[in-house]
Amino acid sequence: MPAPRFDSPHRRELRPGTTQALADSATPAHLPDAQRRSILGAACALLLGLAVLPGTPRAQPPLAAKPMRIGVIGAGRLGGAVGSLWVKAGHEVRFSSRHPDQLKPLVDGLGGRASAGTVAEAIAFADVLLLAVPYRAVPDVGKEHAAALRNKIVLDATNAFRERDGAVGEEAIANGIGLTTAKYLPGARVVRAFNFTGAAEFSRDSNRPQGRIAVPIAGDDRAALDIAAQLVRDAGFEPVVVGGLATANRFAPGGPLFRQMESAEELRKRLGQ
Repeated sequence: MPAPRFDSPHRRELRPGTTQALADSATPAHLPDAQRRSILGAACALLLGLAVLPGTPRAQPPLAAKPMRIGVIGAGRLGGAVGSLWVKAGHEVRFSSRHPDQLKPLVDGLGGRASAGTVAEAIAFADVLLLAVPYRAVPDVGKEHAAALRNKIVLDATNAFRERDGAVGEEAIANGIGLTTAKYLPGARVVRAFNFTGAAEFSRDSNRPQGRIAVPIAGDDRAALDIAAQLVRDAGFEPVVVGGLATANRFAPGGPLFRQMESAEELRKRLGQ
């Protein structure tokens, strides 16, 4: 009987007895029974595996149910890492910096859903923004783009450091980083997100096979929080709402939740939720 062909990446059904017949025909008759049975078992397993496994790659991240247009302000390591996850999930992402020509290698490697532009172009393009600049730049972003940022959802992934960010860093640490960002981006719908760990962890742990890592988020706008939560899921993580913007220091540098790589269940237990 001719062997079935496996020239398609799609599943093929084998007729009853086909696997055994193929295994028998491939097994020398002169071998001892025990050795022959071992070879038969391996051959059957191989053929059945070929029959049921699809040819497409495994563990591909699911595409977003509702693709969005996202602008990334500050396409350094963190902005590049998180923005890349969103492109792979099916969103359109415009990466921006003061020198958008330098972003060409990043967007060329991500395909047609990625583009580069100025900060103003990214804001105009986007339904949602990811802010990933050094904290000392936040007041300038707010001042230069005040009108365009009004009513925009801004996922604030910045962190403040005294040594690097000077007086505005001191202000954020003293008064709360969530409330300070909201002060410098008046009218924007700010949600703190994607700041609790670094770019390497986001790239490495997206859609982790042993269970998704929790990403703490905080905000005062319920609808903005819902969209932020969906974008956390689309990036391959599980969102946990810590509270309003006043609680955001809990997962900023020096806070008890900073760099806590754990499941959503573990994080909620830690929060007493």
